Amino acid sequence: MTGTARAIPRSILYTPALTLDRVVKAWSYDADVHLIDLEDGVPPQKKAAAREICLAALEKAPEPANTGVRVNELGTIEATRDLMMLDECPVKPGLIVMTMVRSGHEVRLMRDVLASAAAHPEIFVTLETPEAVAEIDAIAASADGLIFGSADLAASLGIEISWAGLLAARQAMVLACARYGTACIDTANFRLAEPEVLAAEIERVREMGFHGKVAVHPAELAAINAALRPDPDGLRQARRITDAVAAADGGIAVLDGNMVGPPFARMARATVASGDAWTARFGRDRA
Repeated sequence: MTGTARAIPRSILYTPALTLDRVVKAWSYDADVHLIDLEDGVPPQKKAAAREICLAALEKAPEPANTGVRVNELGTIEATRDLMMLDECPVKPGLIVMTMVRSGHEVRLMRDVLASAAAHPEIFVTLETPEAVAEIDAIAASADGLIFGSADLAASLGIEISWAGLLAARQAMVLACARYGTACIDTANFRLAEPEVLAAEIERVREMGFHGKVAVHPAELAAINAALRPDPDGLRQARRITDAVAAADGGIAVLDGNMVGPPFARMARATVASGDAWTARFGRDRA
């Protein structure tokens, strides 16, 4: 999915569809995408009621294009019912999150099913199975975004959720997303009482090349947004780099005592393009 820079969400807030009030209240929090969860956040006996809540919430959504729905695993009766509900809903979400995906074929099938209902959302895939890691190129090429699913992947591997234990999967995900221009979103933090854990994880994934991070509690959004949204100072510096290299006819330039050349200009241009795309979609009402 290469081409012009896409607007990639830097924060995605998951809210289970347990009550309409809870879903609607979530829209007051500062997340790029508000995701209505029909999957893990909803017990089996409440799935039918959750779909009714989701339907009502979508009809009230202030920004449907930046509202998402996480559906149940493709191939299950619950997923079929989720898709039937979305077909009946006059307001379509801008983003669908798939779970327990094992191949790129599943993503293409989901896209075809939604298109048959005149729905063309972005499709994000939760990378949470060993099979998905093995097929990561095909999945990244078929999806609009990947979301790291640490809990289910760790459970499948029989390990604790730890940085070292899941590092290889994260690295594979970043590289695949870079190859195909796919959004790369990190997992939720589950240690809500330890903000220092969240801060360390955000810094690590930012350095690795992740674009955004999932939140399961609104209190986490400020830290995620501060670290991962486009930084105005960084964008200004990126524009200065591109100007300096352009003035040097595309060769080596000196800016603030530092040598900058074509590789720096290429990264600066990408920074500016992705930042401008984010601002156009998500940043219009923010300082």
